[in-house]
Amino acid sequence: MLGRIVEITGEGRRLTLDRGFLNIAGPDGLLGQVPLDDIEAVIASNPAITYTNQALAALAARGAPVVICGPNFAPAAYLLPVDGHHAQGDRVEAQAAASLPSKKRLWSEIVRAKLRAQAGALERIGVNAVPIQALVQRVRSGDPDNFEAQAAQRYFPAMFGKGFTRDRDSHGVNAFLNYGYTVLRAATARSVVASGLHPSLGLHHKSKGDAMRLADDLMEPFRPAVDLIAWTLVSEGVENIDTAAKRRLAAVLHADYAIDDGVTTLSNALTRSAQSLSQIYLGTRKRLLLPLSPVPLPPRPNLQPEEADQ
Repeated sequence: MLGRIVEITGEGRRLTLDRGFLNIAGPDGLLGQVPLDDIEAVIASNPAITYTNQALAALAARGAPVVICGPNFAPAAYLLPVDGHHAQGDRVEAQAAASLPSKKRLWSEIVRAKLRAQAGALERIGVNAVPIQALVQRVRSGDPDNFEAQAAQRYFPAMFGKGFTRDRDSHGVNAFLNYGYTVLRAATARSVVASGLHPSLGLHHKSKGDAMRLADDLMEPFRPAVDLIAWTLVSEGVENIDTAAKRRLAAVLHADYAIDDGVTTLSNALTRSAQSLSQIYLGTRKRLLLPLSPVPLPPRPNLQPEEADQ
């Protein structure tokens, strides 16, 4: 079963627990039920939502993050479980003890993977990717030359047009990206916690107010999967982030990626990447496990996203 993204958009919604189901009710009564074990994440994008403590605790026990959205679908807060893995203490201790050279080496792996993914996304839409590809082999440990930022300056205008700038407070394609990245970040945070790691102990991201530093690190190579969906929506003339657009962006977690032993979903690829990082911290692995394909494989026919929108 593919995990389901449950977004709560309606005003006056109430979330409660009922015998293994998350109940979503409105002023006039029950609107729907979702099995707790099927939920990948809950996104609360309306300020007038209430929850029972029982429902939130049940979601946390299953490792499903609850994302509280602020304006324009930017995440304002996350609810994550305190204990996500039976060996969490040992893994967090090893994570905290990781040396700076080790973290720099891991970050350079992530940056190279992200640049390859950006180049792959541009190739997918028929745009010259050579300027991005040329930077991959130049990335050094820790990316001191900040090729990640240099690539972004070339990548976004190439993907969305010369006049495009990434602005979280803007609408249109930026709102698509906000929503898609929120879904991706929630799934990454879940994978981090499920692997026994602490999301605040990052490799590179260091913003003081960022409690999700490691999630922000590990999600970087997967961002172009969201970008491709946003590009498709724009190319189809979609201007507003309506229910249909949200469903397509949430379905990014079901995108197929080639890995070392077959094909798996983006969601599972995230989990395997986080698990490989925990193994590196414990000294049983040397390199991150990242997808072999830089961007998702072409979608399988008749794939229906396991996603609920209430």
